[in-house]
Amino acid sequence: MRYNCSILLTILLSLTLSSCGGDKEKNIFYETGKVDSPVKDVPKDILATQQAFTNLVKVVTPAVVNISTVSKKKVVQPFFEISPFFGDFFQEMPATPRYRKESSLGSGFIINKDGYIITNDHVVRDAESIQVKLSNETIYDAKVVGSDPKSDIAVIKINAKEPLPVAVLGDSDKLQVGQWAIAIGNPFGLDRTVTVGVVSATGRSNMGIETYENFIQTDASINPGNSGGPLLNVNGEVIGINTAIVAAGQGIGFAIPVNMAKQIVEQLIKKGSVTRAWLGVAIQPVTEDIAASFGLKKAKGALISDVMAGSPAEKAGLKQGDILVTFDGKEIKDARQLQLAVAEAPVGKQVVAEIYRDGRLQKITLQLASGESAAAKQPRPAKTAASWLGLDVDELPRSKAHSRISGVIVTAVDPESSAAESGIQRGDIIISVNQRKTGNLDEYAAAMKDAEKRGSVALLVRRGNASIYFALKLR
Repeated sequence: MRYNCSILLTILLSLTLSSCGGDKEKNIFYETGKVDSPVKDVPKDILATQQAFTNLVKVVTPAVVNISTVSKKKVVQPFFEISPFFGDFFQEMPATPRYRKESSLGSGFIINKDGYIITNDHVVRDAESIQVKLSNETIYDAKVVGSDPKSDIAVIKINAKEPLPVAVLGDSDKLQVGQWAIAIGNPFGLDRTVTVGVVSATGRSNMGIETYENFIQTDASINPGNSGGPLLNVNGEVIGINTAIVAAGQGIGFAIPVNMAKQIVEQLIKKGSVTRAWLGVAIQPVTEDIAASFGLKKAKGALISDVMAGSPAEKAGLKQGDILVTFDGKEIKDARQLQLAVAEAPVGKQVVAEIYRDGRLQKITLQLASGESAAAKQPRPAKTAASWLGLDVDELPRSKAHSRISGVIVTAVDPESSAAESGIQRGDIIISVNQRKTGNLDEYAAAMKDAEKRGSVALLVRRGNASIYFALKLR
């Protein structure tokens, strides 16, 4: 009897374990439809936003392309291969330079059905061959139509045998900080990656990336390989061209505004290069000290430190010492913005500018010329006025007195003075003080005495072929 009970217990235990194992296999996955979702009431606005991104990607991604290039780079030979000393020990190396092939990846987007594609200049620069892969995996050879290194924009073209999807260009001037931003590209070769963020800032400049900078900053992830791809708004319109990242930062990427690109791309397609307007002035920032010296309540605009002979600026009557505060209806906040505004203006356009001169605002009309002839133009000092503060000055030597420059020459600078701190050097020629001409020592002394009453001074200094303003406080 005791034996039968033992057998019965063993059978019951085996059935129990078998039953438990079966239940475990049935409940490994909790699938939709078989069990309730963990979150039942997802807010409708979140679902709508998610659907908006999904729809956008489906519609726009086909117009985004992957770009791969092969370029030839010169190999820098090791020291022992080029040193005569090591030539005694090693077999003589060939004198002809050696090259190696380098491959790189980037992105772009199709802008019309003829196969024109916008990308970055640095993506296709020096490329011996360019291949473009479409979203349907079709690969085409491409050629460079035109490129502009100063803005880092290039146009390439493919001859497709099929209808091409096209990206729609938006209006980047209407962008506001905080709006959604979607980047699509080929980061690290990861095909058609989508990242989402916001517009973090607009009008970023002085980044040292390109000559003409007016970047959109975004925290939508941009990585190597994204270059040349589109930055989009929620309507699926291209608002920028993804261009650069801050290597040491996370969530800091930059895109070229599409409105800036439109004019450049049009010229690149028509003639393969870009011709920019030319004003013919040397400019510098308006600091707080310079603003105070010139009587401006706020530091803004671009200070004209030189006017070129025969330039549109000279013909319009602009003078050294003018502060340009508006250009073609746009407020000029700093010197970089003026440079960008002139570059974006059509050659030959008549532009109304507003300048601050002699303590009041004046309007002036400019006829912009082509910048292609600017290299032939030489700077010419205009007749205006600028210092004392630890400076020893003297009359100009006879060798310089007969030139077109008039002023007093700095013969010594106290290294502990504010003049030395600001960068004034021995040999500089002071041609004005607070806009008053200083053609000789008497005029210089009179101007400096008057400056003492104001407590600050703006010196216009001639150094070589350049004219520079220095703003100093009288101590």
